[in-house]
Amino acid sequence: MVELPEEQRAAALRAVAEIGTRRTELLAEADRLQADLRKAAVEAARIGAQRTRIRELAGVSSKTLYSWLDEAGIDVRVTTRRGR
Repeated sequence: MVELPEEQRAAALRAVAEIGTRRTELLAEADRLQADLRKAAVEAARIGAQRTRIRELAGVSSKTLYSWLDEAGIDVRVTTRRGR
């Protein structure tokens, strides 16, 4: 049986729609998890966990972690980049 070009296009568009829907769902879930992750990271810092370890386990950049801590009222040392 030969598949018609119209059927191929329809199948391809269905795949795009399914993957797009799944991606949207996962991004929404990631947004929900981000708030929980932020709270947990701030709490870990408040009880004295090493910031490097928090950052590693959270999978975030130091810039992100330190912005969370700063916004939570936790002292963050400001550093400057060295000139070349």
